[in-house]
Amino acid sequence: MPEQWKMICRLKDMPQAGARMVQRGLAWQDLPGVALFRAVDDTVYALLDTVPCLGGPLAHGVLMEINLMGPKNSWIIELDSGRLVAPVQGMARMYAVRIMDGRIYLDVNELNIPASKAEQALAGSYAVLPHVQMAV
Repeated sequence: MPEQWKMICRLKDMPQAGARMVQRGLAWQDLPGVALFRAVDDTVYALLDTVPCLGGPLAHGVLMEINLMGPKNSWIIELDSGRLVAPVQGMARMYAVRIMDGRIYLDVNELNIPASKAEQALAGSYAVLPHVQMAV
């Protein structure tokens, strides 16, 4: 399946060492979004906004170089690998990011793949559909 890149926002519109949310699916599907994180070196990471094994949103974490730390240091994720390193081990779902001409793009086909069996059942025959909208 060929890649289909969707512009999400301009790099300069994302705060350095900050996060931005991208919604997935249709409104009625209530799917976890994708959290974008911009490191101080302008590298952008995209991960499913769910802490692996523990639940809860990744977007509540604080960016420390290439690590994302949960509130009160309750968890740590390496953004370059998606690996949850503390307090338990696990893997966050990562999404491909492309930056061209100062704009951030995500692959729509990759966003449409269900993130879990429950999400796949919820989507049913509608799948996730190629609807990507930036959260405000």
